[in-house]
Amino acid sequence: MMRCFVFLLLLGLGFIRNAAAAPPTSGFNIRDFGAKGDSTTLDSDAINRAITAAAKAGGGTVYFPAGTYRSYSIRLQSHIALYLDQGATLLAAAPVGSVGYDAPEPASNDKFQDFGHSHWHNSLIWGENLVDISILGPGTIHGQGLTREGPHQAPVGNKAIALKLCRNVLLKDFTVRQGGHFALLATGVDNLTIDNLKLDTNRDGLDIDCCQNVRVSNCTINSPWDDGICLKSSFALGYARPTENVTITNCQVSGFDRGTLLDGTYQRKEAALVPDHEGPTSRIKFGTESNGGFRNIAISNCVFTYCRGLALETVDGGLLEDVTIDNITMRDVTNSPIFLRLSSRLRGPAGTATGALRRISISNVTVYNADARFATLISGVPGHPIEDVRLSNIRIWYKPLDAASVAGIQTDLPEDENGYPEPQKLGVGPAYGFYIRHAKNIELRDVSIHLLGAETRPALMLVDVDGASLRNVSADKAGAEPLLVLKGVQRLSVSESEPLKKSTRTR
Repeated sequence: MMRCFVFLLLLGLGFIRNAAAAPPTSGFNIRDFGAKGDSTTLDSDAINRAITAAAKAGGGTVYFPAGTYRSYSIRLQSHIALYLDQGATLLAAAPVGSVGYDAPEPASNDKFQDFGHSHWHNSLIWGENLVDISILGPGTIHGQGLTREGPHQAPVGNKAIALKLCRNVLLKDFTVRQGGHFALLATGVDNLTIDNLKLDTNRDGLDIDCCQNVRVSNCTINSPWDDGICLKSSFALGYARPTENVTITNCQVSGFDRGTLLDGTYQRKEAALVPDHEGPTSRIKFGTESNGGFRNIAISNCVFTYCRGLALETVDGGLLEDVTIDNITMRDVTNSPIFLRLSSRLRGPAGTATGALRRISISNVTVYNADARFATLISGVPGHPIEDVRLSNIRIWYKPLDAASVAGIQTDLPEDENGYPEPQKLGVGPAYGFYIRHAKNIELRDVSIHLLGAETRPALMLVDVDGASLRNVSADKAGAEPLLVLKGVQRLSVSESEPLKKSTRTR
């Protein structure tokens, strides 16, 4: 019996050891190609020589032992893995005069997305039209010399990692500190696996654009100045391509001050410095770039802390459909806990028509201390309703409004069909819990809405909704206001929700 136990224990330890990428026992050590790792020498050429040697050999692992390697652009090649060992830091160097990163490549299709989405070569690590590539290991990528802005000409670096039209990509175990405009921009990348990354960055964390067959797991992302995990489907490839077949699981997103996730202090002092002046960002979001749309996506077991809420947006003509989200917890949410937005910005080629947002299931969500200025928003535009949305087992606690926000309460929200899709830009809403407009076949089941202080608005407002089912929905009442306000609502069913039935007003 003891022998059997020992055998199983050793077997289990072997499985655990093999679960993480082990340092290579052979490969292409960048120090053998002239890299110093002394934090002073510029090691770009040595690193690129090691990659070229590995590619000529048919592939292999380019190994970064402990040390700090100052570098400009690193050019990946097919069948190559970069392995950053414990204690290894790849440091993005600051440009000096006319010397620096690779120039942003010409882009004839850059008018429908910003500069950062339209160029890849002006990055610390970049690859285009590659297969079978990996970046692995417990080391760190420090984007100290990268800019978080654009546009810029050479020699400025814009992103930590940029990949275009690649296939079979693995990113695993490393840390990114201060990743520039994007810690990762992956555009048109298929069979992409991202696992166990820690990102503490100054703009976007993971931008997954026009990608298919993607798995994101076990990542911790702090990005107070932009989005944490962001699915996009831009026109950057020169054509519309959907982001589809994506799973995101066991991840955490937060908006603590830059650098304070990695140092363990989790500070909240820089909210006023956020570029859009609307509080820390982070979050998991689809959009705003949405030419190609999103489909067949599953998100589960994720945690939001001190950041904006979950956002599903299609505003540039794409279809957003067949999405399942389950087991989400949020604390200290700085805008809408759940934001579903279909609108008509239509940043795309002439003739682009309004898309669709449909067949969405969100379940088992707990939110504490959410910003009641914006409620949970589900809004299409006239003639283009959001369709077939099911929210179940949702519990939300909303904090009270401050005096300035109370003074800004609107009787209805602006349509803002052509604007940038962000809850704050619509202003303080007329309901504190849920505001649902231009929608069809919406189901709320086992939903409870709570107040953490005084409130004067109704809990739920439905406007131009065709087909709504409210089953076992409860809400805290705010003074004399009804719990539920209806305007232009057809085919409404309210069951197992007696207080709601007794406190409804039709406008």
